[in-house]
Amino acid sequence: MIFSRLRLSNFKPYGDVDVRFRDGVTVIHGLNGSGKSSLLEACFFALYGSKALSGTLDDVIRNGEDDAEIELRFTHDGVDYRIERHLRRSGDRVSTSKCVLEGDDGSGESVSRDGARAVRNFVSDLLRMDAEAFVNCAYVRQGEVNKLINATPQQRQDMIDDLLQLGMLETYRDRAGEARLGVDDVLKDARGSLTQVESQIDDKESQNLHERLNGLETDLADVKSDIDHYEDQQAEAESTLEDAESTLAEYRDRQAEIDDLEAEIEELETEISETAAKRDELGDEQRAARDRREELEGDLDDRLAATELDEASADAIAERQSTLADEQEALGEAIADRRVKATGFENQADNLETTADELETAAEEAEAAAEEAETAAEEAEAAAEEAEAKRAELADEQSKVRAQFDNAPIAVGEAAGYREELQERRQAIGEQVAETEATLDSLQASVTEAEDLLAEGNCPTCGQPVDDAPHVTDIDDQRDRISELESELAELRDQRKAVEDDIETATELVEAESTLSELESERERLADRIETRRETATEKRETATAKREDAADKRAEAADRREAAERKREEAVDTREEIENRTDRRAEITAAIERLEAIDELRGEIDDCVSRIDRLAERRESLAERNEERRRWLADKRDQRDELRDAFDESTVEEARQRKANAEDYIERVTAELDSLRERRDELQNAIGGIKNALDDLETLREQREALAARVDELEALHEETESLEAMYGDLRTELRRRNVETLERMLNETFELVYGNDAYSHIKLDGQYELTVYQKDDQPLEPDQLSGGERALFNLSLRCAIYRLLAEGIEGAAPTPPLILDEPTVFLDSGHVGRLVDLVEEMRGFGVRQILIVSHDDELVGAADDLLTVEKNPTTNESTVTHTDAADLAVLGQVGDD
Repeated sequence: MIFSRLRLSNFKPYGDVDVRFRDGVTVIHGLNGSGKSSLLEACFFALYGSKALSGTLDDVIRNGEDDAEIELRFTHDGVDYRIERHLRRSGDRVSTSKCVLEGDDGSGESVSRDGARAVRNFVSDLLRMDAEAFVNCAYVRQGEVNKLINATPQQRQDMIDDLLQLGMLETYRDRAGEARLGVDDVLKDARGSLTQVESQIDDKESQNLHERLNGLETDLADVKSDIDHYEDQQAEAESTLEDAESTLAEYRDRQAEIDDLEAEIEELETEISETAAKRDELGDEQRAARDRREELEGDLDDRLAATELDEASADAIAERQSTLADEQEALGEAIADRRVKATGFENQADNLETTADELETAAEEAEAAAEEAETAAEEAEAAAEEAEAKRAELADEQSKVRAQFDNAPIAVGEAAGYREELQERRQAIGEQVAETEATLDSLQASVTEAEDLLAEGNCPTCGQPVDDAPHVTDIDDQRDRISELESELAELRDQRKAVEDDIETATELVEAESTLSELESERERLADRIETRRETATEKRETATAKREDAADKRAEAADRREAAERKREEAVDTREEIENRTDRRAEITAAIERLEAIDELRGEIDDCVSRIDRLAERRESLAERNEERRRWLADKRDQRDELRDAFDESTVEEARQRKANAEDYIERVTAELDSLRERRDELQNAIGGIKNALDDLETLREQREALAARVDELEALHEETESLEAMYGDLRTELRRRNVETLERMLNETFELVYGNDAYSHIKLDGQYELTVYQKDDQPLEPDQLSGGERALFNLSLRCAIYRLLAEGIEGAAPTPPLILDEPTVFLDSGHVGRLVDLVEEMRGFGVRQILIVSHDDELVGAADDLLTVEKNPTTNESTVTHTDAADLAVLGQVGDD
C-alpha cells in the first residue's frame, strides 16, 4: 500500500493543504509544535475515522471553523483508491456529513462504499488490520516507541497474534468449543427425549387398545339400527304433517287473494275519482295559457315599434343582430388594441423610471465603493510604512546578533563546523584523560603493593626477603612517574574545561546563526508584504477613480431615462381617451342588440304558449281514455272476488287442522327418543375416535423413537468431530506461532545487530509467548527494560520493523502493510543513536519497504530522505503550511552544504 496524495481543509492547524507522497523515504521536518504529526494523523483518520482519534471529532476541526475536509488517495495491489471525509459543526456537536471510498483498477470495474462504518470496515478488510493493529504494526506514534516493550506478556502476545492473523485461529477454536458445548446440550436433550418417548410407548401398549375398539364398534352398530327405525317413522309423520299444512296454506292463500282483490277494487275507485279531478285542473290551465298568449303578442308589437324593423320575423331579427354584432366586434378589437398599446406605454414608462432608479442607486454604490477603495488604499499605504519600520527594526536586531561574532574566532556561517571541531577535540582530550587516569591508577596500585612488601622485608619483584636490593630504586622511579602523570592529568582537565567553555560559546553562536536566518526570512517576508501593500494602494486608487467616473455616467443616463418615461406617459393618456370614446359607442350597440334579443325571446314565449295549449288538450283527452279503461278493470276485479268466495269448503279445512295436530304430537315424542339414541351414538363414536387417536399416537411415537435414535447417533458423531476440530485449531495456532516466532526472531536479530553495532550484546531470544530476552557477549541474560533509554527505544524500533517485515513477507497475495510511519522516533535517542536509526531506515529500504514516512525535527534524518516536507506555522494566524523538496533539490542542498 502506497500513500499518493493528501488534501486537507481546516484540519487541526491546516487551512488548505495539498500534499503529494512518493515512493521511498519522506521526512516531515519542522520545529516542535508546527503541525508535523497532524499530517500523519490526517492519513490515519482518513483510513479509520473516529477510531483513529484519541479525542473527539471536535478536536479535528480547526479553531474558528465549522467545516473540515480530508481526502486521501492511495494505491493497493494495483488499484487506486480515494477516501473523502467531510465534518460539520452544528452548535456544540460535530458530525460526519460525508464519507465515501472509491476504487478503480482501470478495467472498468469500480469499488464504492458510502458511510463512515462501511468505509472503515472496507479498509480493515483491505489491510487485514483494524485501527489498533495499524498503530501496533506500521504507525509508531509520538511517545509510543516503547509501547511493545512496556506491554505485559499477554498484551504483547495478543498484539502480535492479531497482526499475524493468529487471533482468528483462537476465535475459530473458541467457536469450535462453543459448537461442541452446543452439540453436547442438544445430545443430552435428544437422549432425554428418546427415554421419554420409550416410556410413553410402554404406557400405551399396556392399555389393550384393539380389544376395547372392537367392543365399542359392536355397540355402535346396534344404536345406529334403532336410529334408522325411528327416523323412518318420523319421516312418515312429517309427510302427513306436510299434506295437512299444504291444505291449510292453500286456504290461507285464497283468503289473502280475496283481500288483495278488495284492496285493488278500492284503489281503482280512488284513481278514477282523482283522474276526473285532474282533468278539470288541466282545463283551467288551458284557459290561462290562452290569456298569456294574447298578453305576449301585445308586448311584442310595442317592442317592435322601438326598433328599425318592419316585422318581427326570425330572418329580419337575425340579419339586424349580425350587423350590430360585426360592428360591436370591430369596436372590441379596436378597444383591445388600444388598451394593449396604452398598457405598453405605461409599462415602458415604469421600466424607464425603474431603470433610472437603479442607475441612481448604482451611482451611489459606485461612489461608496470609490470611498471604500480610497480608504483601503490609505490603509494599505499605512501598512506598508509600518512594515518598513518593522523591517528596519529587524535590521537593527540583526546587527546586534552579528556583533556576537565580532570577537569570535569564526565568521557567520561557520559556527556549526566550529562546534563539531571543538566536540571532536573534547572527545580526544577525554580519551587522553581516561588513558592517563588508567595508567596513574595502575602505577599507584603498584607503588602501594611495593611499599607493603618492603614494610614486611620482602622484594617487591620476587617476594623473597632481601636487603638493599636494586628493586628499591624502581619504586622511586614509579613515584616520579606518578607525579608527572598527575601534572599531565591536571593540565588535560584544564584543557577539557577550556574546550567545554568554547563549546558553550560555539553553541551560542549556532543559536545566533539560527536567529539571523529567522530574522532574514522575516525581513524577506516583510519586503514582499511592503511591495504587495503598495501595489494594493495603487490598485485601490485607480479603482476609486474608475468608480467615480462610472457614477457620473450613470446619473446622466438616469436623467435621460426619466425624460423618456414622461413622453411615454403622455402617449398613454391620449390612447386612454380613444378607448373611452369607442367604449361609449360599443355600449349603444350592446343596448340595441339586447332589444332585439328581447323581441326574439317574446316570439319564443308566444310559441311556447301555443305549444302548451296543445299539450294540455292532449293530456285531458288521455286522462278521459285512462278512466274509461280503469272502469273496465274494476268490473273484472269484482267478478274474480265473488268466484273465490264460492270456491272453498269449511269441512275440508277442519279435517286438515286435526291431522296436523296428531302428526305434531308423534313427531315430538319420536324426536326425544332419537336425541337420546344419537347422543349415545356420538359418545360411542368419540370413544372409538379416542382409541384410534391413541393407536395413531402409538405409531407416531414408534416413528419418533426411530428418528430420535438416529438423531442421537448423528449427534454423538458430530460431538466427536467438534472435539477434533477444537483440538486442530489449537494445534494449528501453536504450530503457526512457533514458525512465526522463529522467523520473527531471525529478522529481529538481523535488525538488532545492525542498529546496535557494538560488542555489548550478542543476540535476542524470543520464546513461544513472545517473551523477549537480550543476551550480553558473556551470555548473561537481560530484560529489555534493563537497557538504557536510547537502547530501549532502538530495541523497540527493531521489533516493530521485524514485525512489519514478517507481515509483508509472510502473508500470501498482496502485502497488506501500509507505509512504515515513524512519528518523532528520536525523542529518546542521543546523537549517536540517531545515526543508527538512519541505518535502520536504510536497512528497511533494502528489505523492499516501498514507502517510509518519518516525522522529526532532527536535521540528521534529512540526509536519509528522498523527499522532504517542511512544515512551518505562522505565529500570527497559527496556520501551518507545507513545503515540498524532492530528491533532486535535496541533492543540490547537500552539495551546497558540502561546499
